[in-house]
Amino acid sequence: MKLPPLFTERMQQLLGNDYEAFAHALTEAEQPTSIRINIHKGAQAPAEATPVPWSGGSGYYLPSRPTFTFDPLFHAGAYYVQEASSMFLGTVIQQYIDQPVRYLDLCAAPGGKSTLALSLLPEGSLVVSNEIVRQRAQVLAENIAKWGNPYSVVTNNSPADWGTWHNYIDVIATDVPCSGEGMFRKDETAIAEWSPANVEHCATRQAGILADVWSALRPGGLLIYSTCTYNIEENEAMIQHLIKVYDAQPLAVKTNPTWGITNALMGEAPAYRFMPHHTRGEGLFMALLRKPGNADSDCGTAPKEKKKKKGEKKNNPTIPAEAKSWLATQDFHYEADETAIYAYPLRYADDMQAMQRSFNVLHAGIEIATIKGRDLIPAHTLALSTLLNREAFASYQVSLETALAYLRRESITLPPDVPRGYVAVVYKGFTLGWVKNLGTRANNLYPQEWRIRSPHNPENMVEAGVTAIE
Repeated sequence: MKLPPLFTERMQQLLGNDYEAFAHALTEAEQPTSIRINIHKGAQAPAEATPVPWSGGSGYYLPSRPTFTFDPLFHAGAYYVQEASSMFLGTVIQQYIDQPVRYLDLCAAPGGKSTLALSLLPEGSLVVSNEIVRQRAQVLAENIAKWGNPYSVVTNNSPADWGTWHNYIDVIATDVPCSGEGMFRKDETAIAEWSPANVEHCATRQAGILADVWSALRPGGLLIYSTCTYNIEENEAMIQHLIKVYDAQPLAVKTNPTWGITNALMGEAPAYRFMPHHTRGEGLFMALLRKPGNADSDCGTAPKEKKKKKGEKKNNPTIPAEAKSWLATQDFHYEADETAIYAYPLRYADDMQAMQRSFNVLHAGIEIATIKGRDLIPAHTLALSTLLNREAFASYQVSLETALAYLRRESITLPPDVPRGYVAVVYKGFTLGWVKNLGTRANNLYPQEWRIRSPHNPENMVEAGVTAIE
């Protein structure tokens, strides 16, 4: 790997005598592989894995990189493949958030930090994951659905759209688009696209994003700012900008010296840099700030639905009792249209419905079923939900070969003793999705757009080794 000369010059000025060790780690050192297990699905880390110490308890380094695409448990949401440095968000959450919050992950795709938040935020928190780019938002929605937490919403909107919900959000995480210097050893495209002009462009764009969304953060709320780049302009200078323009209060995060985290390289505001020659992970910058004001005053709520005109009827279809029985708890509000039935946690039912009116929502709560005529077809998000009532359906444990065939959306054969109807396909204790067992054959209901497209397994395939807690 050859680093851009101007990047080298800038980093030499920034790091001084530390530059040679930094450059060696960036160009020569082995890239670590890390995952986070889904604790709410009862996932257990591989025996040979070692903890990522700042992850909040669910992150692990693997001794080698498995073929994740061909591990059914990856598709079941038993774990998420996430770069270790970015798991520092877990430490921030555990030190500063001890009550349920409304949490917005503003630039969330592909979903690593959102799924971490869903795992570690206090029970009853609402996590909204937003992504402005449509294609990336679709990937985000898939990953959030696989994680299975019903207290989740995915939107495909701009920061300015969210800025119209004044004082609504308790915590905003802004992993802003950046020049990507921290990804150089993972992505050679990042090297090819780097330039001082792009650094300046990214810094300007970041300031605009923060300006657009700042009004959505309630007084006393928290802003978590992060990038995967090394320069001052997109990091410490942006924190100084927040302090100067918005009177934001920087907050310190307690760290362990053995983690090797580097302090801010400019100014007095606390900030946390993950540098590849000091920490086992890729480049990351993170800082935490509080919005000025009284946390108990002027806190916004979701916009209310406009009252119906006199004589106008509200469409409120009856929800079949059968569909409600498919959830393990009934602490939900149900909504239905002509094609589907949805369940929203009671605490946030009004919020989720308001978001449906205000934003382009790709996922919210749990889609329970699709409706075709008089038939109720259990939805794929229900299969992946942590609140699926497993007693409501027959299930069939499959082998690795059958699981991969199912995930390619190929036909699979069930034994004659499996009941007819909708059957949950299960691999090593984790639900993959549904088939409709007709007796002579089983219709594969795995989502067409999610299927594994590779026709063959790679040679010497290795799974991640995640297991279910018995």
